[in-house]
Amino acid sequence: MKTHIETSGAHPLSGQWDWICLSPKKFKAPLPGILPVASELKIVVFNKSDFDWAEKYAALVSSSCKLYLQPEWDKAAEMTALIIDYIRNNPKWELSLQIHKYINVP
Repeated sequence: MKTHIETSGAHPLSGQWDWICLSPKKFKAPLPGILPVASELKIVVFNKSDFDWAEKYAALVSSSCKLYLQPEWDKAAEMTALIIDYIRNNPKWELSLQIHKYINVP
């Protein structure tokens, strides 16, 4: 069985994981040891300054780490277009959406 986890990285990992999604939060930085083992980096974009914040973390993960930008749900109408423009200019990033919210599945 494959095991996956999504974490802010603020606390030590335990166990063995086949895929680690690192989604850091501004109020508590991820532990340095989690950055090199992240399989993907997901940055939630609330405002324009989050693009610089995303690039800061992209520089700290491995070169094989997948990079995703996700609009914060309450700001999705405003931020999605900005994210798409950013990805056009920075194709190392991909768009991540909370599909369950769009289709109203809790």
